[in-house]
Amino acid sequence: MSGIIIDGVSMVFTLTGGGEVHALENVNLDVREGELVSVLGPSGCGKTTLLNIIAGFLAPTAGEVRLNGHVVRGPGSERGMVFQQGALFEWLTVADNVAFGPNMAGKPRAETREKVNHLLATVGLADFGQKPVYQLSGGMQQRVALARCLANDPDVILMDEPLGALDALTREKMQGLVLKLWKETGKTIILITHSVEEALFLGEKLIVMAPRPGRIEKIYELPFADQGMTKSPRDIKAGSEFVARREEILSMIWEMEEEIMGQTTG
Repeated sequence: MSGIIIDGVSMVFTLTGGGEVHALENVNLDVREGELVSVLGPSGCGKTTLLNIIAGFLAPTAGEVRLNGHVVRGPGSERGMVFQQGALFEWLTVADNVAFGPNMAGKPRAETREKVNHLLATVGLADFGQKPVYQLSGGMQQRVALARCLANDPDVILMDEPLGALDALTREKMQGLVLKLWKETGKTIILITHSVEEALFLGEKLIVMAPRPGRIEKIYELPFADQGMTKSPRDIKAGSEFVARREEILSMIWEMEEEIMGQTTG
């Protein structure tokens, strides 16, 4: 079966001084091949833990993740990761960063060079291939990170707050780039974010998680990602349906945060 199946996943961390943290409990989710899923929730709801389990960086305490019918037992080239900070090699040029994966895999140099040039053009960095990455802005570095991930041609792209460190204008432009890459490549994308607006705009499916232990509170099927291919992001985000959903989810998360604070101070 194509896509990702998260089947009864729980995660318990044992603390060195004794005690346990129940990060996730019985999470079940089907992600269709080619779907763009955003995951949202208050701090401590297990969003990043779930992403790391899908990536194969963590083994769940219970349950399993299956990708295209195969159980995930560790990291693999069919899953690519984009972090909040680009995790780029600052001593390499932009082009060499993007080419790193194919070079490590022993791909032919000419084929890799052609792929790198195509990807840099796709993310709007065609003229920056020979620049060292430390000379680029934060938004440009995240474009390099996206291109580097795509150069490995993964089936699934996992994004952990990839736009969180950017200013508002750059962030909105990068949201448009994520949508463009999603439509052009047909990749499955799972994106973690703390921004309700970003989760609504990018998520064809939006998952709201609740904390302690982390679990899925609600799933939304949304039209805004598809609308973003033909309409202005500002027009979409100002629309009545978008605003109503935003306020509904903000209220939901606010109540969760209030409950967490009550548990902490009680």
